[in-house]
Amino acid sequence: MSGLTKAMLVAAALGLSACAGNPWDDTAGGNGSGTGAGAGAAGQLDPSSPAYFQQTVGDRVLFAVDQSTLSPAAQSVLQGQARWLTANPDYVVTIEGHADEQGTREYNLALGARRANAAREYLLSQGVAGNRLQVVSFGKERPLEICSNEACYTKNRRAVTVLAGGLTG
Repeated sequence: MSGLTKAMLVAAALGLSACAGNPWDDTAGGNGSGTGAGAGAAGQLDPSSPAYFQQTVGDRVLFAVDQSTLSPAAQSVLQGQARWLTANPDYVVTIEGHADEQGTREYNLALGARRANAAREYLLSQGVAGNRLQVVSFGKERPLEICSNEACYTKNRRAVTVLAGGLTG
């Protein structure tokens, strides 16, 4: 094998390994590598980075069937989000409300809106400024899991806090 062929194979292998993770993964934890944007020395995430927010603080809360009431676990996640947002004032958020596939489109859009607003109201009660918080409902239109069983439904009944801003300055 010639030197040029070996060099091309090594370059191709390195290029493919760089694409192994999915930086746009919507699931909490992403690819779990602790590398990429926001990573510091030895794979530690920068506490002010969006990756830290998503992976360590938590960017979503889950709801019971047909409910928009925050559970104690959801309140705990939102308390962490409020602390992070208070410490990182350059970020604004959109809270996405989601529902499982059961029920009509209209019902699920309304339920998603109630879920997003429940999260928003909790963040407001924790001192996050209202002008930093927007809500949107996707109802059942953007499921994380697609199947007709409770394990999937549970993951789809959620409110996700999506960060924006923080990219300048």
